[in-house]
Amino acid sequence: MSGVSGRVLVVDDNKVIRQLIRVNLELEGFEVVTAADGAECLDVVHQVRPDVVTLDVVMPRLDGIKTAERLRADPRTSHLPVAIISACGEHEVAGVAGSGADAFLAKPFEPAELVRVVHQLMQREPRERRERPESGGPDGGEEPAAAEERQEEPGTRRAGSTPGMH
Repeated sequence: MSGVSGRVLVVDDNKVIRQLIRVNLELEGFEVVTAADGAECLDVVHQVRPDVVTLDVVMPRLDGIKTAERLRADPRTSHLPVAIISACGEHEVAGVAGSGADAFLAKPFEPAELVRVVHQLMQREPRERRERPESGGPDGGEEPAAAEERQEEPGTRRAGSTPGMH
């Protein structure tokens, strides 16, 4: 393990699942912070400043779908990659698509698949740049062609586009 790969905010109401996700990500060099539900996630996300957020769907106080929607609606967190990790059924998956989540991982999951999804999300461009490639803001931005070339490198896949992720 060579240093920290990034910070992940893991949100799940089940303590055992939070610990399972935490251990698997920490073994891969990620720094992990946890929250027990969506309301706690929204309370700590600005202090923690994660690189990726993972959300369960069914949680008390504020579920994962509504949490993802609120993260997307807040300009301070709209860029954060979000992965839904849930045992939700088919009727709930429709809500996942509308929430703005970047990836979905079904429980039970293979630890290697969890790590792969988080790595992929960590390596993606910030959301606002992907949605507006012509942005050449004050920081100079990036040439749109360079962004397209990087996204389409051979042998790479975008999160959510791999077999087994529904």
